[in-house]
Amino acid sequence: MALGLRCFRLVHPAFCNSLAALTRPVSKVTMKTMSGRRNDHGQYVAHPAVPARHFATKKAKAKGKGQSQTRMNLNTALVEDIISLKDVDEEMKSVIEALKDNFNKTVNIRTSPGSLDHITVVTANGKLALNQIGQISMKSPQLILVNMASFPECTAAAIKAIRESGMNLNPEVEGTLIRVPIPKVTREHREMLVKLAKQNTNKAKDSLRKVRTNAMNKLKKSKDKTSEDTIRLIEKQISQMADDIVAELDRHLAMKTKELLG
Repeated sequence: MALGLRCFRLVHPAFCNSLAALTRPVSKVTMKTMSGRRNDHGQYVAHPAVPARHFATKKAKAKGKGQSQTRMNLNTALVEDIISLKDVDEEMKSVIEALKDNFNKTVNIRTSPGSLDHITVVTANGKLALNQIGQISMKSPQLILVNMASFPECTAAAIKAIRESGMNLNPEVEGTLIRVPIPKVTREHREMLVKLAKQNTNKAKDSLRKVRTNAMNKLKKSKDKTSEDTIRLIEKQISQMADDIVAELDRHLAMKTKELLG
């Protein structure tokens, strides 16, 4: 009997600890044993393990934040019966080409005779390019001449078109000869050209939005015979294409601004 009581006293503390552990939450039950170490009663001493919580480092957060969203890359052939993404892409890219052409003709520090060619003149026979009704030549680096002898009746309309071209030109007329002085390259003139470049870029973005809207409207007509998931994927592809064009337009504007301001 005495031997049994002695054994119970030795076992009792460990038994109580084990029973208490079973009644605790799992997060608090995790134990670790100090290997080869005993207390005065010859028992192994158990210590609750400290719960480990892992936090994302600033470096990891920055890396995750900088990752770009997954880009769409639909096979155009698979959706050709719904909408021609190739045609949409060509229309969008034509906006870039139109802006580049506009920059070359109207947003230059030095004006050349060719910069007036694109100016549209409203005549009794409809809209015509200035170089179709007038002979354009460069008399000096500071003066362009437009000879309207072949279409004298269009002289007034040509003067109006030149003034409203957005090129900051103030033509003067002598009979059927239009004299177009070229503005001096001042800081104010450079800043005016930058402003004009921004206006032209915004107009290009408006044209791009029209292309995108037309594509989306065409896509809506196919909703009855195409799954919603497919429509959603195509819409995302079109939006992605438009975003790429906007980025390209902004890039050309930045290049032109740098060129103009020196």
